[in-house]
Amino acid sequence: VQLQASGGGLVQAGDSLRLSCAASGRTFSNSGMGWFRQAPGKEREFVASISARGGSTTYGDFVRGRFTISRDNANKLVHLQMKSLIPEDTARYYCAANRDGDARAWRRDFQYWGQGTQVTVSS
Repeated sequence: VQLQASGGGLVQAGDSLRLSCAASGRTFSNSGMGWFRQAPGKEREFVASISARGGSTTYGDFVRGRFTISRDNANKLVHLQMKSLIPEDTARYYCAANRDGDARAWRRDFQYWGQGTQVTVSS
């Protein structure tokens, strides 16, 4: 699976943004998908994940209902809809895929990673 994230940008606090991840490869519909983020000087942290069929989702504690992950298996896309953005959400956001198809929350559970897209939230 090859992954390409897009949709990042510079926004103001309180704004919304939708990230997308385009996947290639025949195994996408069997893959669990996730989003992680990494801010300068910090560890990469879990944001959200979704199971292969979309029936199960998991979110990081900091999300608090602000983000929604979804997927479109027909078009091999995963989205992360973010609202009520705050400066602390500033980071590079990465999409990832795992072979077991579950909505995992640990970095070690994902075998495939994209290059990431930068999100910057100004105050």
